[in-house]
Amino acid sequence: MYEGLKGFTDFYPDEMAPRRAVIDRIETTARRYGFREVATPALEPAAMWTDKSGEDIVDELYDFEDRGGRHVTLTPELTPTVARMVVARQQALSKPIKWFSTRPFWRYEQVQQGRYRELYQTNADIFGSSEPEADAEVLAFAADALTTLGLDGSEFEFRVSHRDILGELLRSFDDGVDVPAAVRAVDKRAKVDEGEYLDLLADAGLDYGQAREFDDLLLAGDEDLTALTDAADSEELAAAVDNLRAVLAAAADFGVREYCDISLTTARGLDYYTGVVFECFDASGEVSRSIFGGGRYDHLIEEYGGQPTPAVGVGIGVMNSTLPLLLQVHDAWPGEGVETDYYVLQVGDTRSTAARIARDLRKRGHVVETDVSDRSFSAQLGYADSINAETVVVAGERDLANGEVTVKEMASGEETTAPADEFPDEHDRPTYDDFA
Repeated sequence: MYEGLKGFTDFYPDEMAPRRAVIDRIETTARRYGFREVATPALEPAAMWTDKSGEDIVDELYDFEDRGGRHVTLTPELTPTVARMVVARQQALSKPIKWFSTRPFWRYEQVQQGRYRELYQTNADIFGSSEPEADAEVLAFAADALTTLGLDGSEFEFRVSHRDILGELLRSFDDGVDVPAAVRAVDKRAKVDEGEYLDLLADAGLDYGQAREFDDLLLAGDEDLTALTDAADSEELAAAVDNLRAVLAAAADFGVREYCDISLTTARGLDYYTGVVFECFDASGEVSRSIFGGGRYDHLIEEYGGQPTPAVGVGIGVMNSTLPLLLQVHDAWPGEGVETDYYVLQVGDTRSTAARIARDLRKRGHVVETDVSDRSFSAQLGYADSINAETVVVAGERDLANGEVTVKEMASGEETTAPADEFPDEHDRPTYDDFA
């Protein structure tokens, strides 16, 4: 007896059905914003991650040497892949480029609730615009995806920050500070105790007094961004503050400002982020970890060999993630179980008629099953009940001899007859009520 690998999940039909519903709703929202679907490979050169994040990231990858001697990895996230794709056809692509995809990713990390080694994300990215409207549209898409799933504004929040604000504040204390390391420390702030957090900032180049003052400024900035520009005389910092304000103003026009809270201790851990970043959280606090996040990464295309191209995006975990937990906490989970519109039941030598009825119903867009196992009447009826068939159409030899089929409503148990040769006739969704 074989067992599945730790961190990898099997989804049976009744479990997969609600997850498919979640994916479909998010993808439908993406299409409404003009995002176009792309497909990307599962395997990439490991250097796409190690070059940016260092060799230590190998511990988090499913990497190996292939038969050609290449160091490759199962992709842990999408952004480097789509950046590579943009570089490959940059001159031929109309700007802005708006892409989305839903696919699995693999990360060798500690398994816990809402975090697995195989996860599925819907990613949406905009390439070619540095305007605040692009950031705001990504926020609007993410918010609309959640409200389409049945959540309202009291049940989730976007904690919005700005990587350039963090960087310029850090440089105002010491030009020699290791900004990426300090930002990674900020990203860990809520996950470690205060002493470890201050140690990490000290390792990045701040003394302990500066580290505390820096942290106090971040908290003050959450309440009033002017506190930051008053504390540090820096044109770059002022420009970053203005940019954050402009994105939030655009978010207001896009109808999603109510979901956004300034949170400068939200940093996002990956080094390629540049401007506005955000993470989504459960407003009730019952799901303590981030639901998903995104942000701007204006330099990645150039670093991958392309022309300077600003970019912003979001990755929403749709399976093996915290999003299902959020939906379940707020009673927005679609519910498990399979659904079937019709079961066409055969009794005797009636296959040709049953098959014709099934074809006609499927042409109308319905989910239809019929017997493929030569089962008895009672066994077929039991199966129809197990797949939650709404209506059973009985094509029996006696019925057909009278030129009829029986139409049975499974919820009530009521049944009636309908003309066999004409069924389903002009009815788009024929039910018991149409013939009773």
